[in-house]
Formats: sequence, structure tokens, C-alpha cells
Amino acid sequence: SARRAVLYVGGGVIRAGASDALRKLTDISGAPVVTTLMARGALPDSHPQHLGMPGMHGTVPAVAALQRADLVVALGARFDDRVTGQLSTFAPLATVVHADIDPAEISKNRRADVPIVGDMLEVITDLAIEVANEHAPHGLPDLEAWWTQLDKLRATYPLGWSETADGLLAPQHVISRIGAISGPEATYVAGVGQHQMWAAQFIKYERPQSWSNSGGLGTMGYAI
Repeated sequence: SARRAVLYVGGGVIRAGASDALRKLTDISGAPVVTTLMARGALPDSHPQHLGMPGMHGTVPAVAALQRADLVVALGARFDDRVTGQLSTFAPLATVVHADIDPAEISKNRRADVPIVGDMLEVITDLAIEVANEHAPHGLPDLEAWWTQLDKLRATYPLGWSETADGLLAPQHVISRIGAISGPEATYVAGVGQHQMWAAQFIKYERPQSWSNSGGLGTMGYAI
């Protein structure tokens, strides 16, 4: 059985209105969760199993969790190259369960060992039931060693930024303060570029649809 599972959550979970179901699956499974640029807020950032955003703009724990995982459960995500980097080196040890509403996405970039085509709300709800059914006779999996690794990474590599050499405010500082002052009830909208990545990284998202951006499509003027 998987000792190092990761739930890799994409924007399809938000589109399907499946955040509550995801929260149940997260709690039942005990697994760490990573949320892509399009899925920020699908699981509250404050949830103890949330490792943040994966990929080239992501957190060290989120990237490392995928790289060390023996099971990746992709939910409404497309294995975008900004998440995977070079595909041949992405999550090399992992068995992949890939669930998506669009059959064209399954195995498009990474071969799915277990393909599931369906609406994310139905799929995640069913997965949570199946995981609970597995736990009933077999007990909870021993995830202590896995979480020890991940918590060490969280402590060692927190998200941060370097102060500017000229003494002016760092833009990351400004964005994080906007997030702190406005709080989780605000809705945040980003255009395209570096500020979009900083907004995804340094604002704490606690609910779905509190973050709007055009993702990989890169629509200039989207925020307006």
C-alpha cells in the first residue's frame, strides 16, 4: 500500500464545486495536498495537510512531495509543464491515478496507471467513501515517516523573499500585506506575469473562487 501518497489538485476541483468533498477526502486519507495555480483555495491554506503550490513557482515541500511520492492522485489537473518540468523526471517513483472530466487529458502528458473520467464532485465523493471502506478492515496507513519528512521540509524551506538592496519595499511584501489586511473574505484577481505568481504564493486562500486568474492561457488585462 502507498506510504507516500500526494493529492495533486487542479482547477477542475474548483469548477466542479468539489471543495467540500476534497476536504473530506483530505481528512480521511491523511495525505498531503498540493494545489495548482488554478486550484488555489480549493483546500484552505491553513489546513495542516496543505503543502502549497507545486511546480516551478511552487513551494519546496509541494515539489519534493511529488518527487518522492509513490502514489500521485491527480484530481482535475492536467500535468502542465509548469508543474512537472521535464516529464521524464517528474514524480519518477509514483503510480498515477488521474481523474478528469475530459478524457483527452488522461495520459496526455503522463501515463495514468489508473484513469478515471468523471465529474470531480462525484469522483472525489466516491474516492472518500472507498478510502474509508479500505481503512475499516485494514486500519489507517502509517504516514508518520512521510509527514516527518514533509514537516522538516516545511520548517527548513518556508516561502519568503529577500529584502531589496535599495531599501525600497519588496513587491512580495506589498502583496502579502494586501492579503493580510484584506483577509480571506476578499476576492483576488491577477493579470499575467510575476505579480500573478507572487499573488498565488503570498496571499493565503481559505475558500474556493477567492482567486481568479487566467492560468496558462496568459490573458493580458484579465484582472481588469
